[in-house]
Amino acid sequence: MKFRWLITIFCLAFLNSLYAQDGFFQRLAAAAVELTKQEVVYDPGYYSISYPNGDIPRGRGVCTDVVIRAYRALGIDLQKEVHEDMKLHFNKYPKLWGLSTTDRNIDHRRVPNLMIFFERHGRVKTISTNPADYLPGDIVCWNLGGAVTHIGIVSHKKSADGKRFLMVHNIGRGQVLEDCLFSFRIIGHYQYPLE
Repeated sequence: MKFRWLITIFCLAFLNSLYAQDGFFQRLAAAAVELTKQEVVYDPGYYSISYPNGDIPRGRGVCTDVVIRAYRALGIDLQKEVHEDMKLHFNKYPKLWGLSTTDRNIDHRRVPNLMIFFERHGRVKTISTNPADYLPGDIVCWNLGGAVTHIGIVSHKKSADGKRFLMVHNIGRGQVLEDCLFSFRIIGHYQYPLE
């Protein structure tokens, strides 16, 4: 009897954690969609920003800022998280910019750094051509050609044909909701956080 009771408690705790996780990712997708209501000019410029919880000027941003701002709406500061991880494990991050140390103003605003962070601290998900593999709140990274990378968040809204979730991203036209999941070569697919 006691064993059955323990199994029941374990199963309820497991189901509760699944529900909480699913609820978080639905809220992340909704936060990303909410960002599309703000007018943002594409601006890849370097800014000196406060730390933690620093942000570039309102109304400016790039693809990474969509992800950063959506997570921040749910209380997760990727600027701080990425900076702290890079300080401790700098050798694990790409050296594409010739840096010999971290830069809390820009490190979290670079797609390759976010990819490494999500690989290290999140869940790496399947890269496929099956739209069912991409769920609301998932992070998708693309290669646009050459060394140009891009990132977006899977929304909770469906494409016109109902086959795919729309993406929230900024590829130069501001923060938009668009049917572009398979428009570019996918190079990363993540879920963060794990808990």
